[in-house]
Formats: sequence, structure tokens, C-alpha cells
Amino acid sequence: MANRSNPQADRAGASTLHLPEGNWNSVLDCLCAHFPHIPSEVWRDRFARGRVLDADGRPLHVSAAYRRHLEVHYFREVAQEAELPFEACVLHADADLLVADKPHFLAVMPAGRFVEQTLLRRLIRQTGNGHLVPLHRIDRLTAGLVLFSTNPATRSRYQSLFREQQVDKYYEALAPALPQLGFPLVHRSRLLAGEPFFRMAECNGPANSETRVDVVDRGCPIWRYALSPVSGRKHQLRVHMASLGAPILNDPLYPELASGEEDDFDAPLKLLAKRIAFTDPLSGQTRRFESRLTL
Repeated sequence: MANRSNPQADRAGASTLHLPEGNWNSVLDCLCAHFPHIPSEVWRDRFARGRVLDADGRPLHVSAAYRRHLEVHYFREVAQEAELPFEACVLHADADLLVADKPHFLAVMPAGRFVEQTLLRRLIRQTGNGHLVPLHRIDRLTAGLVLFSTNPATRSRYQSLFREQQVDKYYEALAPALPQLGFPLVHRSRLLAGEPFFRMAECNGPANSETRVDVVDRGCPIWRYALSPVSGRKHQLRVHMASLGAPILNDPLYPELASGEEDDFDAPLKLLAKRIAFTDPLSGQTRRFESRLTL
């Protein structure tokens, strides 16, 4: 349940729709036509619970009149969304930044079958700050550091750091040994959407992804790798390690798609966003954060 005592926190994380051209009498009619897979009674229930809002964040009445291009905010909901038995830890919070240590299996943002059980929605409920916005993302199956903007006034300054690749990101991963390769090395490739749609694939063409790879510990038969992504493509580290011949342990997508859809909480992906560092655009000081989690 969203935090009803804080209107900003309550509407944060909502999806936005500008109503399309049509001849509907009400917002409800438009939503039912635009989302035919969602029954009318579900929308009526959302209206009744204040889960459909206008541009100013005010709840719309179920009889609200349709108007072309009207800005409507609505909350995605998943019936019987299971509680994930993992908690994130807030490592740092100030007027502009919040740094969270995300556990495995917790998505950063609402998507697919995860809405309330996401890092963003949990942190909004925990802090009461409806202005929280992630400055970057890591995979749901990856654990470790995620930075959030807490202040809209300074958000763009921090977003530019990631956009301009001015953030040093350091990951660790457990994967099979690669004694035939010389380290450190740099792996570059072109990553595009693969099959099925949620996987990525290396394709011919100019590289759009780059990862620096080194070895931290040469165990037998598993090595601990240090991974530093220069770019930030979806599943980049997972695809690159699999391409090198050392898929990250317990990866259900690479190099092959594993059978079964349920998460195995006893076998998390052995990938951790361990450390992040950058020059603060407001103070000019070096900021460095490190995860307390381990693989």
C-alpha cells in the first residue's frame, strides 16, 4: 500500500498517459479502450481508491469527462504480488542524494510483474519522499549500489554525470576461470535486443558497449572478476562475460535461457555492483560509496 499520509509519496511512481484522440464520454471509457486487457471493474476500483490522478496529482472521479490530450496518471497494479523476503539498506542520504544497497531479485523500478515490490516504491514508503528518482539502474537479479536523486532542483546535475560517463562503476562477479586469456582486458561489442525480447545479443556492427575486465582472485575452478563498464547497456556485463567464455554463476539468461520462470532464491546471480565514485557536481568533492553486500 502506498503511503496515504504523504500525497507526493502516494503518486510517485505512477505511469502517465496523454489521452488519445477519440469520441469517449469519460476518462474511464478511454482507459478501458486503451487498455482492453484491464477490465472496467478494475479501473472503477482504481478510481474509487484514488489511483487515477489528474496532471496536478488530484484523484479523478470515475465520471470525469474525457478531453483530448488530458494528462492522466495511473498506478500499475499486479494482483496478488508476492512479498520479496529481502530488504534494501540505505547507506547514505542527504538533501540531494540517496544511496541504497539493493539485494538480489529486487527490481529498481516498477515493471512487468513487479510494482510494489521494487526498490523505488519501497524507498518512497520508507522515506516519505515522493521526489525519489533513480539516477541509473542495475538488473533485478544483480545486487549492489543504486543512486537516487532526492531533489528535483539538482537532479539534472547528477543525471549528467551518468549521461556523460563521468561515474566510475566497479562490479565483482564469480565465474569460471579463463586461464587462456591475458588480464586485464577490454571487451567491446555491439549489443542489440535478442530473442526472446528480454535478452540481449552481440551483433555485427560498430561497438556500442565496453567493459574492462580483470581478475581479483584466481580460485579453483571459480575466479572472482573485477568488471568496470564504460557504457551502460542492458545486461552488458552478463553478455560480455558469457561471450568471453565465463558466464556469471547462476545466470538464467546467458549464455542459454534456463527453463522455468520462478526465481531460485538459493541461487542468486553472482554479480554485485560493489563500488561507485564520482566528482560531486555541486561541491566539487570526490564521492565514493561501497556496497556492504558480498557474493
